[in-house]
Amino acid sequence: MEYLGISYDIKNKPALDEGFIPFAPWRAAYLAEAHRPVRIAVERQDGQVSVFDTRLRSVEYHDANLRFLERTVKLLLWSVGGWRVYISGCNELTEELRSIYCRSGAREFDVDFMETVFERPFQLEAIAEVDFPEERSSARRIGGHLNGCRIGFDAGGSDRKVSAVIDGETVYSEEVVWHPKTQTDPEYHYQGILDAFRTAASKMPRVDGIGVSSAGVFIGNAPMVSSLFIKVPQDKRGPIKTIYDRAAAAIGNVPIVVANDGDVTALAGAMSLHDNCVMGLAMGTSEAVGYVNREGSILGWFNELAFAPVDLNPHAERDEWSGDIGVGCKYFSQDAVIKLAPAAGIALDAALTPAEKLKAVQQLAESGDARALAIFRDIGVYLGHTLPLYASVYDLKNLLVLGRVASGVGGESIVAECRRVLAEEYPVLTVSVTLPDEQFRRVGQSMAAASLPTVSLPTTSLPEV
Repeated sequence: MEYLGISYDIKNKPALDEGFIPFAPWRAAYLAEAHRPVRIAVERQDGQVSVFDTRLRSVEYHDANLRFLERTVKLLLWSVGGWRVYISGCNELTEELRSIYCRSGAREFDVDFMETVFERPFQLEAIAEVDFPEERSSARRIGGHLNGCRIGFDAGGSDRKVSAVIDGETVYSEEVVWHPKTQTDPEYHYQGILDAFRTAASKMPRVDGIGVSSAGVFIGNAPMVSSLFIKVPQDKRGPIKTIYDRAAAAIGNVPIVVANDGDVTALAGAMSLHDNCVMGLAMGTSEAVGYVNREGSILGWFNELAFAPVDLNPHAERDEWSGDIGVGCKYFSQDAVIKLAPAAGIALDAALTPAEKLKAVQQLAESGDARALAIFRDIGVYLGHTLPLYASVYDLKNLLVLGRVASGVGGESIVAECRRVLAEEYPVLTVSVTLPDEQFRRVGQSMAAASLPTVSLPTTSLPEV
């Protein structure tokens, strides 16, 4: 197979998506004959910088070079997150990229998102090697603390979960339906959070710390972008940035740590597996990812791989939100199931919601329908070809596959196919791919959230791994 003059080979293809061009094997073939050193740095909050070294082919491969570099920058932006990208070693391509990553360019969504999070203009610039910035990170170890009386709060889009945890044992938990995604008044969100905190607090003799798991991108405890507050007008967003800190202050100025729900999922996985280098990948409404590194720390990265490239096919399905094609949310979510259904010969009622369409396909799979099972096998093939790409950015040892799409026999098919593709095509990549076990379910998201803050009490922490 060939794309932009680069020949690549894969043995396993998705049966229902003949045009699939997985970025990872094409990237490997491209790099095999690339000898021009290029360095990329992504700067985020507080002067933190992540540095990545790569290579380009000779100038006659202009189109392949530009495509490789543009997709690589895209991958890094949605993995790391940042407001400024430095590139050293290819000034001419950097100028072309600048016309793509700008307000009027093809990647306008990416630029706007980064500017919203970091509250400063997005920059992409060529830089001389002598001026290239050094790596500066602030990975921090959070979670795994079980001592004291803790509140764990999991802020979902349709329900909120809260737990009261005393010395690692959940003494109370509840789920309450709420509707944050439709509410314009910040007070609705604040009162919902505060009510949850107060309910959990009433079940314990005191509160020593609060941990929050929430969708969104955070700077400290401040949600800079979050789907929970999507209907709050821009001129009312001020109170949202301090919403969790204010709720904690109302409980008694106790320590509070807020983390992206994907990172908390990865933390729950590390607590369950008693191991690190864990990525949690949840396939639901979209693709949600979290990561805990070798030291058991979170990196402070975006991990928004729903917008990272997966497929180079120029005719791949377009993501309605970002406007880009071939990105993760169309391969590792309910959208992937719906996308593949027609090719499998399954007609879904257009009046059904996306969640209802997923459920319909899952019911067919549970009954042994070969067409439905083919859909989940193809998602497993997608995942098997994409994990090597993720492993080029993350130090991967364990992958937990989560979310509604991964439930039942469909999830088992996804994991089995992913393992097969990895074994047959990427034997050097040793990643354990699993579904959650009972230990993970017992630990749970809100329990992991409760373990986030460090409190000054006699410690009952998990053993080092």
